[in-house]
Amino acid sequence: MVVKPAPADHGIVFLRTDLNERIPALWDAVVPSRLCTLVANASGASVSTIEHIMAAIAGCAVHNALIEIDGPEVPILDGSAAPFVFGLLKAGVRELDVPSRAIRVLKCVEVYEGDAAARLEPAEMLEIDFCIDFEEVAIGRQEKSLNLANGAFVRELSNSRTFCRQADVDAMRANGLALGGTLENAVVFEGERVLSPGGLRHDDEPVRHKILDAVGDLSLAGAPLLGRYTGIRAGHALTNRLLRVLFADPLAYCFVEVGPQTGCKLPGVGVIAADVPVY
Repeated sequence: MVVKPAPADHGIVFLRTDLNERIPALWDAVVPSRLCTLVANASGASVSTIEHIMAAIAGCAVHNALIEIDGPEVPILDGSAAPFVFGLLKAGVRELDVPSRAIRVLKCVEVYEGDAAARLEPAEMLEIDFCIDFEEVAIGRQEKSLNLANGAFVRELSNSRTFCRQADVDAMRANGLALGGTLENAVVFEGERVLSPGGLRHDDEPVRHKILDAVGDLSLAGAPLLGRYTGIRAGHALTNRLLRVLFADPLAYCFVEVGPQTGCKLPGVGVIAADVPVY
């Protein structure tokens, strides 16, 4: 997979080089998929597990890029966004001469599914509140609130890995899934134990990773969001439903030109490769 520069107003687009098919990284290109975010075009060409690279791109303030990939799935690497972030910042980000746009949330929109909920409401910059609650003792209930300005994504979230329970791994492998998964590309929990070597990178790594996922899924809005996102046991599908509800109501959002005051509040502004956490 290679991330290449793109001109203004190009947005983020995947190019399946094995199929010569372009797939936009947009909310209305998302199709239902278990455990990840998957986008597809009208021809049926698709790319799955895009949430971590999309989070890295949004968290590094990249608004236009062409992502060339020669297969149907983004590499999982270590299960976090840190390798992508480091690569992007090491290569450097170029500021374009054309002003960028952001999407301002104008009123509260929310969606529910069982005991899970997701909400967007007005705010001056992207803010995220997340709450998870698992029976697994090593995870339990975790809550975190984060303002995504000032490079918070890179410094506080980017190295948080995807996680699962050992029972989930066993069930997936019994069904022929996650056969390439190891303890090196996800945090695996079993009861009170963390099975992955080295333990956790943060005491609350699971909820941090859920915020990371939300950053990636919200980036599919097509421009930076100025609003407050609240997720309660929310996953990829629910966040995508939230974006669909937002864009179905013309009174719920508007596009604004990003000036100096707004620009300095966007995720990733001013970060450098040295800001990526060492682990």
